[in-house]
Amino acid sequence: MSALEWFAHKPLGGGIYWIQERFYESGNRANIWLVRGSQRDVVIDTGLGLRSLPDYLHSAGLLRPGAGPGEAEGGDRRPLLAVATHVHFDHAGGLHQFDEVAVHSAEAGALLRGDNYETVTWLSDSEVVRPPSPGWSARQFRVQPVQPTHVLQEGDVINLGDRQLTVMHMPGHSRGSICLHDRDRKILFSGDVVYDGSMIDWLPYSKISDYVTTCERLIELVDRGLVEKVLPGHFNTFGAERLYRLASNYISKAGVCHKISTCAMRSIASLALRVTNSRVTS
Repeated sequence: MSALEWFAHKPLGGGIYWIQERFYESGNRANIWLVRGSQRDVVIDTGLGLRSLPDYLHSAGLLRPGAGPGEAEGGDRRPLLAVATHVHFDHAGGLHQFDEVAVHSAEAGALLRGDNYETVTWLSDSEVVRPPSPGWSARQFRVQPVQPTHVLQEGDVINLGDRQLTVMHMPGHSRGSICLHDRDRKILFSGDVVYDGSMIDWLPYSKISDYVTTCERLIELVDRGLVEKVLPGHFNTFGAERLYRLASNYISKAGVCHKISTCAMRSIASLALRVTNSRVTS
């Protein structure tokens, strides 16, 4: 199957494109965002990496001349940076396909090792409704090790020329989770920090107390009028009112009972991941 068949995209205007993997039918299917700037283009999250995302971006005409593979020597090359909001498999599986890769420092080591435990690698054959290649099996899948070319910290700014994306370290879902904030346009690329669904805090390296602090920061962004649109890691986009409600609801439920149930879920998830990853590496 070609990359053109595997992916689909939708323009949102303002140089932003929403990309998805058509044949990965799962609640874990991550949104991929392409943000085009006057001097640099950025891909935010990369999906599973079962087909070449750079090839798709180039073949679908989403990259300006010189930003894609196979460019003639001497062309006007435009930098293309892949940024992971965190290293979980559904967001980081395609990072190895890019020359420039950015991730938060807290998860740079896991990405370099190809750590399938921290990348929470669980994938089933039934979720991939059309195999990307003959004989493909989910048992073969793993996040490939990647040497990050950019290690991000809180407050770093990714300069695209006519727009800047500010890194906000927002742990809780994972220890290296980030949001990217386009302050001028009041857009927040939120990864799995927040999306229109239940916020998951029971995975390896999730931490409830961090998540509460993160949600307090999200509320502050809304109160200060700094976010009007959220482009999340899963499901549909939403606005400031919904962001406020999601963050507030998490804070209100993060009590003793929630912590006990989360601890139980984390133990189950940790055991399942260790069993799954032992099969992958055997």
